[in-house]
Amino acid sequence: MMRARTASFIPRRLADRAGRLLEFVWSAWSGLAALFLLAAVWQAGHEAYGPFILSSPQDTLAAVWHLAGDRKAWSLAALTLQRSVTGFALVSAMGILLGLAAGYSPATMRIAAPLITVLTGVPPIAWIVLAMIWFGGSDATVRTVIVVTALPVVFLGAAQGVAIRDRNLDRMAKAFGAGPVRRFLAVGLRQTTATLFPALTLALGTAFKVAVMAELLANAGGIGGALANARVNLDIASALAWVLIAVSLLIAVEYALVQPVKGEVDRWRRAAQPWGVKR
Repeated sequence: MMRARTASFIPRRLADRAGRLLEFVWSAWSGLAALFLLAAVWQAGHEAYGPFILSSPQDTLAAVWHLAGDRKAWSLAALTLQRSVTGFALVSAMGILLGLAAGYSPATMRIAAPLITVLTGVPPIAWIVLAMIWFGGSDATVRTVIVVTALPVVFLGAAQGVAIRDRNLDRMAKAFGAGPVRRFLAVGLRQTTATLFPALTLALGTAFKVAVMAELLANAGGIGGALANARVNLDIASALAWVLIAVSLLIAVEYALVQPVKGEVDRWRRAAQPWGVKR
């Protein structure tokens, strides 16, 4: 009987994942519509102000295609990608652990609140200057600025998710004999996803933006260094091409890393929805 249950369980799980994948792919049409709308506005701006101010989408895509054939451009994009992803990984690990601890401890949250205000109040450019003094134009500069800038977002997302959890569910799980660890994993942690994953998405975008900014100001190579060269040469098409490459890397990481994890963790929300309810 156990073998029969296992044999039927695996196809159900595979079918569930396949259904979520198809739903995810189908939902991409709305994103494509938004991108086409942006391209139309972009083209209108090009026609209004000319190529010296704003190159056309066609010229920018041609510049992207040219960069795609340059091995040096691939190494610059890979450098920014690894800095952004590693910085985001540090932010995620530190922010989630500290945020969960603060969410379960009101005293810790009260102590951390002023520190979070200070971190969010200091502009990223100030952290970049300090990191340049401390580490020079190295990877440590970029990662340090990413961590300091994006950490408060993930921390607050995790802490608020724990703070607003339904404590009645905790009491119910305790009444059924679940221990503290089981209650945290099965009840508390799952309720944090409503605020945690939007915070992670915002932190990922911040990581890429800050990485490019730090590279540009610290002359640390990567996409930021390429943007600095395009600025010196007044090459609008190349500058926009690098912006498109940075945004494409951000979207690729989000939908290859954050969104699949979110879909797997939030399976219980999907199962709790009645038939016919649309997201």
